[in-house]
Amino acid sequence: MNIRQIFLLVTAIGLIPVALTYGLQPSSSLGRLFDVSVANVNGAHIFRAVMGLYLALVVFLIIGAYRAEVRQAALYSLVVFMLGLAAGRTLSLVVDGMPHWLLVVYLAVELGLGMVGLALLRKPD
Repeated sequence: MNIRQIFLLVTAIGLIPVALTYGLQPSSSLGRLFDVSVANVNGAHIFRAVMGLYLALVVFLIIGAYRAEVRQAALYSLVVFMLGLAAGRTLSLVVDGMPHWLLVVYLAVELGLGMVGLALLRKPD
């Protein structure tokens, strides 16, 4: 197994708990962790859709880890996803102020994973 495969698998595994936190029981987990109230069907629907997006990426990253013909696309997807999340979080820091400390950790991890992904894209498989 090469470094790209390991990176894709480790990232996929790390995204699973984040996805489940957002969507499995959003009214419970988000309230407990971030003091976010999800009090109606619309809120639950939005967070479960976000969970689905995360889990779909997880599946694609795993496929990319095992199938060489989509590995490059999986790495590009990872980079776009992570740096897109980081950009949104950075915008929120500027516009909204400092969030919960765990969300700042998420920002750092997303930036780090995005940068590692970019570096791996520049190296041969």
